[in-house]
Order: sequence, then structure tokens, then C-alpha cells
Amino acid sequence: MFTIEAIKAAHAQVKTGADFPAYIQAIKALGVTHYETFVTDSHTIYYGEEAHMQSAEPKYEALGISDEVNLGEFKAALLTHQRGNSDYMQFCRDCADNGVDKWAVSLSAMTCTYFDKKGNSLLVEEIPQ
Repeated sequence: MFTIEAIKAAHAQVKTGADFPAYIQAIKALGVTHYETFVTDSHTIYYGEEAHMQSAEPKYEALGISDEVNLGEFKAALLTHQRGNSDYMQFCRDCADNGVDKWAVSLSAMTCTYFDKKGNSLLVEEIPQ
């Protein structure tokens, strides 16, 4: 069973969005099956086999999430982040400003899905392996 400490150790290797695929492989190897990260404060809930669940504390003071979704601006910010040209905090601000409330990662499907405050799926991306 994975621990938050083991996940934090894997996350410590992530410097930019370009490092995300390696991080996903590392936590998958720990036994994480899926997780949800909430943009408001970046708290994350990790799930594993046999209903194993661990919750990570917030990483920053709460951000307000825009009620209006600007998918074009979000996609541009996501691409910037994936290329390694923004840090995690900037990416979270960009999510909040463009109406992204959370993202959910499935390690079996290798997808990352972004949602608005109403729970609508905004974008589903395949995670490179």
C-alpha cells in the first residue's frame, strides 16, 4: 500500500509539466490506480486497490475558481506547462482563472481529465508513456 510520503518523494522529482509522465509511472508503480487534484488548494486524493485511499494536504492558500470556462486559454496554458515553461503554481493559477476546478488521473486508462465547477468534463488527455 502506498503512502503520502512515498508519493511526495516521487513528486519531488517533478520540476515542470514535462516531468509529469515519469511521475505518473512512479506512482503507478507504488500502487496508485487513480487520483483527483482540486485546483482550489491542490489537495489531492489518491486511490488504490482494495479501497485504499490517502489524502494529501493542501499545497497553497485557496484560489478562487472562475465560474466562466475559457477552454482556449486553458489549453494554451496547459501546453505551456507541458513544455516546461511554467511551474506548478502558475499552472494552478491558470486553471483557476480559466474555470478548471479539478483534474482526475486514471493510471489504468492513462488519461487526465479536467473538470469545471459543475463537474463537466472539459478536456481528456492521454498521458504519454
